[in-house]
Amino acid sequence: MCNRYIAPTAADLERSFRIERGNPVQWKQHVYPRAQAPFIRRDRHDASYARELVVGQWGLLPWFAKTAKLPYSTNNARSEELSAKPTYRDPWKRGQRCIIPAITFDEPNWESGKNVWWSFRRADGEPWGLAGLWSSWTDKTSGEVHESFTMLTINADDHPLMSRMHKPDPKLPPDRQDKRSVIPLEPGDWDQWLAGTQEEARSLLRSAPVDIFIAHPSEEPSS
Repeated sequence: MCNRYIAPTAADLERSFRIERGNPVQWKQHVYPRAQAPFIRRDRHDASYARELVVGQWGLLPWFAKTAKLPYSTNNARSEELSAKPTYRDPWKRGQRCIIPAITFDEPNWESGKNVWWSFRRADGEPWGLAGLWSSWTDKTSGEVHESFTMLTINADDHPLMSRMHKPDPKLPPDRQDKRSVIPLEPGDWDQWLAGTQEEARSLLRSAPVDIFIAHPSEEPSS
C-alpha cells in the first residue's frame, strides 16, 4: 500500500500530461491520505474524448458515505476486489477511472528490522501515471461537492523489487504475504485506461517491469 507520494507541479502536468490546469485549487507536493491532490480523468462534459484535471481528496468517498470524514482508509484499493467491494464497486462499474500523477512515491522497507522509507521514480525521468478510481460525493446538508480518488494496488509477492517492501507478516508463508504495489500506467495506455471498456482497463492491471524503476532509501519529506 502507498501512503505518501510527491505530486507534480502544474507546469509538470501541462508538460508531461498535455493538460491545462482548469481547477484553481492549489495542492501541496507532499501528499498524504485525505490531502488534496491532482488527478486526471475523462472529461465528463466532452461528448467525444478529452482529459480533465481535477483536484480532490486522496481517499475515495463512496456514494453511501454519511460524512466527508470517513472513519476508515480508502486511499488504496485492491484491484482484485474492485467488483466486490461496496466502496469501489460502482466507480469501477461506471468506468470512473483516473490517472494519479506522481513524481515519486514512497514505500516502507523492513529488511533491516526497522522501517526505512524507499523512494521510487521512473528511470526515464518522467512522472508516474498511477491507476486510480474517482468519485464525486455531494454533502446532503451543505450541497458541497467533494471530488475524491483512490490508488489501485496489485499483489507483488513475485515482483523482484516491490516484494521487498512492507513489513512481513510472520503468520503467513513467504510466498503468500500479499505484498502490494501501485499500478503504473505507460503513457501509451492512458487513453485505454480512461476511455476503454472494463475488459480493456482490466488488462492494464498488472505489475510494472523492474527496469522502469529507480529505487533507493529516501530522505524524510518536509511537511
